[in-house]
Amino acid sequence: MKKHVGTVTELLSATGDSGVGTIVLTADLVDVPSFDLLPGQTFRSVSGQQFALAFTPGVDGVRLSSDNSILSLDLHASLDKRAVWNDYSMPTLGRINLSSLNTFGRVELLAKDHVRGGHVDVDGLAILAADSCSEQNRPHEYGVYVIPGAFTLWNMQSDQDCTVDADLVAISVGRFGAPVLGSGVFVSGAGDQGGSVSVQRLETGAVYSDGRIAPGTADQITGGVFVVHGAHVDMVRNNGPVVTYGANDMALDNWGTVDRWIAKDKITTLGPSGIGFVNFGKIRQLSLEAPIETFGPGARGFNVYTGTLCRAEFDRIVTHADGAVGVQIARPIRELIVHRGIETFGGTGPSLVKGVVTNLSAIALSIKEGGSVQRIEIEGGIRTHGKGVLPIEQLGSVQSLRIEGGVQLGGN
Repeated sequence: MKKHVGTVTELLSATGDSGVGTIVLTADLVDVPSFDLLPGQTFRSVSGQQFALAFTPGVDGVRLSSDNSILSLDLHASLDKRAVWNDYSMPTLGRINLSSLNTFGRVELLAKDHVRGGHVDVDGLAILAADSCSEQNRPHEYGVYVIPGAFTLWNMQSDQDCTVDADLVAISVGRFGAPVLGSGVFVSGAGDQGGSVSVQRLETGAVYSDGRIAPGTADQITGGVFVVHGAHVDMVRNNGPVVTYGANDMALDNWGTVDRWIAKDKITTLGPSGIGFVNFGKIRQLSLEAPIETFGPGARGFNVYTGTLCRAEFDRIVTHADGAVGVQIARPIRELIVHRGIETFGGTGPSLVKGVVTNLSAIALSIKEGGSVQRIEIEGGIRTHGKGVLPIEQLGSVQSLRIEGGVQLGGN
């Protein structure tokens, strides 16, 4: 049965009625208490409209059970609360569908306690403002804890037979100059041996985030778009810019397994130790079709510290501060291609490396011990501007190296 609701009383009555399958909102509502959707219920605006719910300050918003859909709504919760979340007493998420939503407040879907799996579809989700910095459940590996995101999909079950599938399209978080606090988009399993998340597509629009981590902190990070351990993604596609503002804020970070990762727009980090792209997991093909540019001390452009990566292709990589290496390779990769050069402007300074603050020089291309590359092709040259900063450091093997556009030593 379908029921149209235009008051808070009508809404709460419909959500508690198992005979109502579709709840249709016909007016904006304010001072709405937290409420649950029963299994199988759909909640949407009347056709052709986008109505808003403003929740009572300090409470979470809509709690999903299983097989729920929320469509064409604006949901306003307190920024540190969840606009959408789920009931952990259910055995499964069933099939969750979120479409054409705008939220203030986080969207958080967890497989924990009794929830052992399910499927999540997102097609059009704009989280305009949210704050996840106070969340204490944080994945830990490589010496750091990760603050969850404005959008969080996390399978926390330790049982590897527990799986969550997803197709996540058109997710944007934050606004230019007004980032969400914490990570932006966060997808995670329980770890390399635990429950997993399998994602067909992870496609983002514009992403703006700020972890509000105190500069100099060594054991906390965030990511604008973060694929964490136990997550397997067929395709990550960043269709809009990704900008991070704070210390230890990675723009793009992978601890999981990604077949193809494509960024169509510029990647920017503004804070200290904010890396453009960092890989600790497995990636078959990485392609960034617009520049990476970093501005904070120790804010490197691209890093491979562990894991595997077959092919990495970049438009251009530029860093502006001390300790901000352009490209740093510490594991074997097959191909590295840069079309419009690597350029650094800084000297020596501190940078966060695997949970330890370490002094680095802003070398443009660094192949560390344990790192190797079968083929490197760089058009547009390699340049450093810091006095005495080497353009190239090679401590690992390179089978083939071709540079067009010259090599310029810092201070010359």
